[in-house]
Amino acid sequence: MSKQSTTAEVKILDKEYLVACPDEERDALTRAARHLDNKMREIRASGKVFGTERIAVMAALNITHELLERDTMSDATSSVLKAMDSKLNNALGDSSGQ
Repeated sequence: MSKQSTTAEVKILDKEYLVACPDEERDALTRAARHLDNKMREIRASGKVFGTERIAVMAALNITHELLERDTMSDATSSVLKAMDSKLNNALGDSSGQ
C-alpha cells in the first residue's frame, strides 16, 4: 500500500513553506519545523549571526551536534559530520568577533 502524500504548510522565521509529506507524518513535520524555528530564533536573538542563510546553517550545525551528542549515529557518520562542522565553521568564520 502506498502512502498518500499531502502538502503541509510550515512557518520558519515568519516565512511560510509548503512541504510534501505523507499524511501520517504531518505531525512529525510540524514538530521538526517548530524545533528548527526555535533554534533559528535563538541564534538570531543572540545577535552574533546575521543573515537567514547563516542562521539556517548554524541551526543545522547545532541540531546535528545535538544528535551526535546523543550518540544516535554511527561512528563513521559522526566523523563525517564533525569534519563538515569544522569546515563550515572555518568557511563561515567566527561571527562572535573572537
